Amino acid sequence: MGLVPDGLGPVVVQLILAVGFAALILTLALLISPRKRSKPHDTFECGVPYFGDARGIFNIKFYLVAVLFILFDIEAVFLYPWAVSLGKFNEVGLGTFLMIEMFVFIFILVVGLYYVWKKGALEWD
Repeated sequence: MGLVPDGLGPVVVQLILAVGFAALILTLALLISPRKRSKPHDTFECGVPYFGDARGIFNIKFYLVAVLFILFDIEAVFLYPWAVSLGKFNEVGLGTFLMIEMFVFIFILVVGLYYVWKKGALEWD
């Protein structure tokens, strides 16, 4: 009753399914997409006419919020598999170690959130 699968069968099946699904989606996109060629218009795809230079200056807060969102989104992605596999690691005797590691991970993220909050990166003034 180990943590590693007995063979590579499930990995190969998932790889074949992933590549097959990607090929299917790309093929359907080529078959279904419109073939109409037209000259470019002076508007974006949403129909709103643009103005000014495309290399305009954006506020850095947009980028900071995007990076913070990605950071905490990745944290949530890592928490779910950790919680699912904690029981299996607990049977082997590594449950306490993994719990401490996760507390350290969450502590580092909380300290980072506190730092960003105090710096004012989340303010939209």
